[in-house]
Amino acid sequence: MTTLASRSSPKRRLLLASDRTDQSTELTSILQSVSEVNTISTSDLPDNPAGHFSGIVVDINLRSAESVQRVRNKLRTEAYRSMPRLFVLADALHHGSMQAWALGATDTISRPFDAEGILQRIRAAFPDTISFDTTASGKALNSGIEAAHAVMVKIFEGLPAGVPLTFQDVLQAEKKILKAIRKSSLREWLATVGRHHTGSYRHCLFVTGFAVAFAQHLDMREDDQRRLARAALLHDVGKAFIPVAILDKPGKLTDEETTIVRKHPRLGYDALAAEGGFPPEMLDVVLHHHELLDGTGYPNGLRASQISDIVRLTTIVDIHAALVEKRAYRLPFTHAKAFAVMEQMGGKLDQHLLQAFRSVALGSC
Repeated sequence: MTTLASRSSPKRRLLLASDRTDQSTELTSILQSVSEVNTISTSDLPDNPAGHFSGIVVDINLRSAESVQRVRNKLRTEAYRSMPRLFVLADALHHGSMQAWALGATDTISRPFDAEGILQRIRAAFPDTISFDTTASGKALNSGIEAAHAVMVKIFEGLPAGVPLTFQDVLQAEKKILKAIRKSSLREWLATVGRHHTGSYRHCLFVTGFAVAFAQHLDMREDDQRRLARAALLHDVGKAFIPVAILDKPGKLTDEETTIVRKHPRLGYDALAAEGGFPPEMLDVVLHHHELLDGTGYPNGLRASQISDIVRLTTIVDIHAALVEKRAYRLPFTHAKAFAVMEQMGGKLDQHLLQAFRSVALGSC
């Protein structure tokens, strides 16, 4: 069945894949106000979608192994690889969200539907154009984010399930991440990640983007850029072992919850050290990225000379990323405001490195 928007000259064209008996009529009616919508069953997903779609919306039962496998096989193909993909969840539970991300979701929405909220997500998630970005820079950006996201899935879904993360998993992603930011820009990386990812995933990808852009700004050697990219990507690996209810809490944490979250550097370090094969500087970043030069950080209260350069740099980009991200309990800071806050931290941060980071931070506005 094909349903077309009533307005003439729609700017978006979405492919809606549904396995619901009502063919997602409620969702279709919402989408039609901003898009042309082609609705098909998951069994009819084409190998090569005809025409130029802005993206695909997937409304399937994630508990159906048959539907999941059918969609997975299609989305793995080159024809769909660069296409933004929004998955509809039956509810906002973390498990469904994780499964959607593992299937390649670039954003998710949940039932019951909030029409206004969905339209905002659609405008952000799908380009206001009849085609998606197939330029060299666009493909590099998509490939880099996809590679980084694959590592996030292995961290936040695999590790809690007892599936080890290997150094090789990270090596497979680093080159694509470096190329993505070099060929496009930090601004585009942040904009894409900000539209399509939430929570811990988004933070890790923000930190990785800032770290790589900073390394390239400092004209680091390629090997050093790769080392920093690896460390930034894995810096919060320990959060995989923190209860999801705490990580996703829509408000400020209690003192007890904060104590639990503060265990993540040690938990991450222990997990990677037990696996083996991870370079010392990566383990250093995982364990010490919350240490501050004046000794007020955690978990070990290290001071100035005890904190390595790679940790100092990661701490700066980690704090900046956290400040400019939207949180449930506050609006995001502007890059300028975030940088000003960090300057006010004085001796807690390496101010020489921070000033070098200024043009990266303010240039990403």
